[in-house]
Amino acid sequence: MNEIGRVCVVGGGPAGLSLARTFLRHGIPFDVYERHSDVGGLWDQSNPGSPVYDSAHFISSKTQSHYHNFPMPDDYPDYPSNRQIHGYMKLFADAYGLRDHIRFDTSVVKTELQADSTWIVTLSTGETKAYGSLVCANGTNWHPAMPDYPGTFTGEMRHAVTFRSMDEFKGKRVLVIGAGNSGCDIACDAAKAADSAFISMRRGYHFLPKHLFGIPADVFAHEGPHLPMWLTQRIFGVILRILNGDLTRFGLQKPDHKLFETHPILNTQLLHYLGHGDIKAKPDVERFEGKIVHFKDGTSEEIDLVLCATGYTWKVPYVDPSLFIWKSGKPDLYMNLFSREHPSLYALGFMETNGGAYKLFDEMADLIARTITVRAKGGDEAAKLDRFFDTDRPNLTGGIKFVGSSRHATYVEIDAYRKQMGRIRKRFGWDDLADGCFDKLRVVLVSEAA
Repeated sequence: MNEIGRVCVVGGGPAGLSLARTFLRHGIPFDVYERHSDVGGLWDQSNPGSPVYDSAHFISSKTQSHYHNFPMPDDYPDYPSNRQIHGYMKLFADAYGLRDHIRFDTSVVKTELQADSTWIVTLSTGETKAYGSLVCANGTNWHPAMPDYPGTFTGEMRHAVTFRSMDEFKGKRVLVIGAGNSGCDIACDAAKAADSAFISMRRGYHFLPKHLFGIPADVFAHEGPHLPMWLTQRIFGVILRILNGDLTRFGLQKPDHKLFETHPILNTQLLHYLGHGDIKAKPDVERFEGKIVHFKDGTSEEIDLVLCATGYTWKVPYVDPSLFIWKSGKPDLYMNLFSREHPSLYALGFMETNGGAYKLFDEMADLIARTITVRAKGGDEAAKLDRFFDTDRPNLTGGIKFVGSSRHATYVEIDAYRKQMGRIRKRFGWDDLADGCFDKLRVVLVSEAA
């Protein structure tokens, strides 16, 4: 057996912390590099470039989103705030002694793939280090994507990454462009604080409440019967029509797609503010003319501040872009984890799905750890694994026909993804994550850390 080469993990956020605990469990030597002074990634508002605003909350519930065998504190609400999520990250790092394996205030500025598949990593300190594998866990919401419209806007226009507090809206006529979950949250802040508030959407969307029949929506979906997707879409569609009615009465466009064919919008507060006239819905922007914004339905509004909640460009700035195959601006990886071209290149967190992330991160990190271990052993098993990863093309849509936007280019349906992970484990004889599998790593109890 060959010695497992040391692994370089870039990022001390949610994905990097999951990898750190997993590598400790599997006895894989590693270093985590975090450019900021603390764990938590984007959930730490003091982290330069964090997109987290004051009113941001988790859009998946605490019982579906926590790390394996590390539930969120009992006193957390169903949907924790950004401050609580950051606090949870710190509890997690302390409980398993993960800080000892993280170099804070240290960026990876360049990586160079060598002929023998090892890596030379250059740090912001000027140091260079050699590693056997590289795992990119730097996250995706750091590089804002701005829209481009005809004309010139002479008011204030900026990306939502710069937004923090609804106080920024006071005394202004505000337009929020974009109807993702962040855009809808920020539009609700504008409805409360701005002199006048508008939200512009390119298409109509389905709005899911965060609670169904008194329980979090994702708990309802997880614990309920698992039906064929076509039937699930019909049943949930009926439920939403009963709960929300015809959304076009609020000035919203009729959805041009079936339920779940875009990332779900878990927000009914916006419908409340639309129904009370505190914010008005507009279609896509057609052009700017000074401070006048013209919309595609022929209407126009005078606006002081345009805030663009228009998403992010996915980048891995420390890796030569030619080492990835890009699909609609996103790395095209097997299971969103493994490079098919470079066996020592991995990623975690470069995907979007319709379920809680952190339990899934642990399962994904375990697949990375087991793959690194098999490849270190070499031989027939490693060759078999490499052939399988190179040729397998699983359908991870779960029967959903996602809309043809760049956001959904690497989108996966969580149940389909988990089934494929199960097939991989079965094929290579890898155990599932069992209850208590991380217990021996615990150094601090939650109550002590708190």
